[in-house]
Amino acid sequence: AGAPSPTLELASRSPSGGAAGPLLTPSQSLDGGRRSGYIPIGYRGSYPIGRDAQADAKFRRVARITVCGKTSLAKEVFGDTLNESRDPDRPPERYTSRYYLKFNFLEQAFDKLSDSGFHMVACSSTGTCAFASSTDQSEDKIWTSYTEYVFCRE
Repeated sequence: AGAPSPTLELASRSPSGGAAGPLLTPSQSLDGGRRSGYIPIGYRGSYPIGRDAQADAKFRRVARITVCGKTSLAKEVFGDTLNESRDPDRPPERYTSRYYLKFNFLEQAFDKLSDSGFHMVACSSTGTCAFASSTDQSEDKIWTSYTEYVFCRE
């Protein structure tokens, strides 16, 4: 057997000169398990409410589900369903708030997070109201909201 490759030898040494631990993928921990972390997902919504209040409520579908957090965790959980076009070539160890999902069903996102060992630890929602017509305030009102869910894996 020949001498070890210089490249292999460099990869197996830590910066201090000693032997380094095993090379890990971005989503692995030192004990071989999955890395812990947080993934917040959010969406914006809007809907008009007429004078008859809830009898006229017409809810719109979720237009886009945004994904925040560490790039490696988001890719591990959502895989090919993660749209990275707004933040391409992001290194795995970096964080982003510019990804979104290629599907529009919150339940599907929740299932993918749960299947990857995440559980919901917090949620928050805000809403604002604006009149559809600035001249006649007795007409329909437009409500907009932003909702965010935070998931954790320990």
